[in-house]
Amino acid sequence: MPRAEETRELLAGADAGERLDSWLAARLETSRSRAAQWIEEGRVLLNGAAPRKRDKPSPGDRITVTLPAPEPSALAAEEIPLDVVYQDSDLLVLNKAAGMVVHPAPGHSTGTLVNALLHAVGDLSGIGGVLRPGIVHRLDRDTSGLMIVAKHDDAHRTLSDALKRREIRRAYLTAAWGHLAEERITVDVPIGRHPTDRKRMAVVQGGRRAVTHFQLLERWRAADLVRADLETGRTHQIRVHLLSLGHPVVGDATYASERHKGVSGPDRTWAAGLAKRVRRQFLHAYELRFRHPRTGEELAFQAPLPVELEAAAEWARNGGGTGTGERGTGGAGSPVD
Repeated sequence: MPRAEETRELLAGADAGERLDSWLAARLETSRSRAAQWIEEGRVLLNGAAPRKRDKPSPGDRITVTLPAPEPSALAAEEIPLDVVYQDSDLLVLNKAAGMVVHPAPGHSTGTLVNALLHAVGDLSGIGGVLRPGIVHRLDRDTSGLMIVAKHDDAHRTLSDALKRREIRRAYLTAAWGHLAEERITVDVPIGRHPTDRKRMAVVQGGRRAVTHFQLLERWRAADLVRADLETGRTHQIRVHLLSLGHPVVGDATYASERHKGVSGPDRTWAAGLAKRVRRQFLHAYELRFRHPRTGEELAFQAPLPVELEAAAEWARNGGGTGTGERGTGGAGSPVD
């Protein structure tokens, strides 16, 4: 059941010195106006007394906040099947299906992961004062695999901070056209919005630093099965970094549309066969490792390739019926070191 009002005891430390409404907004992951409203409603005490919005806590001050019950979300809860890998009172880990949009947006107001979670999760405590799930990191619509979802503000804040500190380890399985020059490659080039196509990202000067570690797992006739470990998490990072190497993701309609037609010689028919079997980008969030936001326990999860991608990989590793597939040092059967 959703929680009722909740009382929080906060202790000001080295982060003290700014206005109380701003300090509360940062500590409770809410807006300054909402924090100011709580102060005006008498929900906040500073060392046991009613404060003003402009008061500035000092180190050692105690702030008591009575949080209101979270407001119902304006989004509709929808009964949509979800593959939940792990769940407790703080978070859940799920294996997102390809084709599912994470957040409602213009053109996708229903049928999203958030709509599904509002129906499936009965003990949400709300994020930022609203009864909704806390998405810690996102996956593109056509990328499948593991995601973390927080159930309340504390878990969301702790996990988001861990993500910023690069303490959440994320590994993907992907198929890339052509063959990597080396079995292990690290790409460290900045990514930003494409200068002429706002729907795409690109390697651009002045973009945000992006680092991906690639490891060859299997060498097929005209493509490779690759493990990608994210050090940073920029939009389309793996897809753009592989494109920068000249090896875009198989099935990627944005960055590698009909790339298979560029394959020449005896491998042309094989490439067409793989493209026919991969109807969306071959990119899957395979592994997730992080510390539990409350207990500190190390958690690790793996999700095998979805049936349609595994079938394509099996066809490819068997050489498309010719038996010419080769395995890299990583081995497809155990892509995690």
